[in-house]
Amino acid sequence: MSTRENARFVCPACTRSIAVTDAVRDALVENGCAVCGAEVDLGAFGAAETA
Repeated sequence: MSTRENARFVCPACTRSIAVTDAVRDALVENGCAVCGAEVDLGAFGAAETA
């Protein structure tokens, strides 16, 4: 199982930004932002940053 971070999440409400895996992205879309509870859609995700 891969834990590679594939996307960058930026909450549209609280602006918290974190790199996420596909599974975490899916959970955020289903449940909302873990920090503020705002609804999240796929527009809140962009490409993961690379070093």
